[in-house]
Amino acid sequence: MVTKDPLRAAKPSAAKLVTLVLLVTQLYAVTAGPELPDPGKAPLTRQQQIQLGFQAAAQVYKQMPVLPDNSPETQYIRQLGQKLVAVIPQQYSWPFEFHVIPQKEINAFALPGGPMFVNVGAITAASNEAELAGVMAHEMSHVYMQHSAKQAGKQQTTAMVAGIVGAILGTRGMLGQLAQAGVQFGAQGLVLHYSRDDESQADAVGAIIMYKAGYNPQALADFFQKLATQGGAPPQFLSDHPNPGNREAAIQHEIANWPPKTYQTNSAAFERVRQQAAGLQVYTAEQIAQGAKSGQWSALNQKSGAVFTPPPGVAVSAPASATSAENASAPQPVALQSVLPSSRMVAEDLGPLSISHPENWQVMAPTQKGEDVRIAPQAGVTGNAVGYGVLLNGIKPNMGKSVTIDQLTSQLLRAMQSGDSELQPVGSTQTVTVAGAQGRSLDMQTRSPFPDANGQPQQERDWLVTVQRKDGAILYFVFVAPQSQYNQFKPTFDAMLRSIKLQQ
Repeated sequence: MVTKDPLRAAKPSAAKLVTLVLLVTQLYAVTAGPELPDPGKAPLTRQQQIQLGFQAAAQVYKQMPVLPDNSPETQYIRQLGQKLVAVIPQQYSWPFEFHVIPQKEINAFALPGGPMFVNVGAITAASNEAELAGVMAHEMSHVYMQHSAKQAGKQQTTAMVAGIVGAILGTRGMLGQLAQAGVQFGAQGLVLHYSRDDESQADAVGAIIMYKAGYNPQALADFFQKLATQGGAPPQFLSDHPNPGNREAAIQHEIANWPPKTYQTNSAAFERVRQQAAGLQVYTAEQIAQGAKSGQWSALNQKSGAVFTPPPGVAVSAPASATSAENASAPQPVALQSVLPSSRMVAEDLGPLSISHPENWQVMAPTQKGEDVRIAPQAGVTGNAVGYGVLLNGIKPNMGKSVTIDQLTSQLLRAMQSGDSELQPVGSTQTVTVAGAQGRSLDMQTRSPFPDANGQPQQERDWLVTVQRKDGAILYFVFVAPQSQYNQFKPTFDAMLRSIKLQQ
């Protein structure tokens, strides 16, 4: 009797192995869940994107009405938003924040770094929680994929951080550079204009976020389809989010092979908030634009308790109200330890130049045309005034005119004195070397925005340094500290000046 080896008898043939591998591969393709993609890299660093986005969010609070954090609508949107954020891998996530705007039009937008705003109109237009989750997941995907940062080239994105590019290149400063990058400021706050490829990516990534959070991605397609079939002018949301073509079919194709699961479509919380939102006072885009001109929304937000608070370590200009100058408390003495520069310096690329600064000082981009870039410790800034730190900006001479650095420096000094009647030069203008070029140096003094330790007014020392580029434009730097403490900051100021590199 011949005994067969049971293992050998059970061993499949090569052809059967191939068939088995194909079956396993096909089974995996049908049952494996979708994974969020690597978003890649953008010209802006993570910190720059966060700073830009939260500075823009502070502007939204000035230019638009925003519901306070404790409103039922905001609380609900934040809970829903955090449910979506929870499925994003930590290494790809951002400090997402969620806010609600009492605007009638259907819209939502997310800013670089994570701030997101949802119109009341979007809440009331959604038929269920899944559709609203789809809108939010789509917006979050633009942040996840860093679309706004990727839209711009290196020169444009650095201009988001440094408004001096506008003065040097003869454009409209930071806001002009943002517009070139597809980002526009206006009475409606920051509006991002994405490409069709961006929209396709946001649909695909948003569908994955929805799926992982337990919502049927088909609801995203349903919401877009519903908006597209509305009569009259297209909703603002569609204007800001161009249809990449066959949007609904593309989403359906994307999710076709995903493992089936039980989805959440609606919730009692959504129904309650949707009903409450329908009774809110809302404003049209035109009304909001008019109110922004008069400072109405900044004052209203302050009164209602809708105060913007950035994450720790992100410096922004605080929202101003029409009565802020009257209600603002006088600046208090500054603890020296809170403003002293770190010994560790970090380099910052600002487009026309690079400069190193203390690690614990922050680069603060201008929020309005003509404002300076500020590098300062957060405690050294009060309102629009810098008491400790450095101011940077630039001047471009009129077309066709040849102007010397001495003429431009004198012109700059006169302009500064016209804005600060107490500003006076100390001594005469000296020659100084900046990035291998011959510049000018002038010591000045005025009153510090901060009182001394006893609460009394004190003098401030301002060190003005100018340098001319090959194209005739002049860059200027003002190093600032109280007169009594200036010598403690001077070594850092000298090191920052030595670190400057000009991009011609």
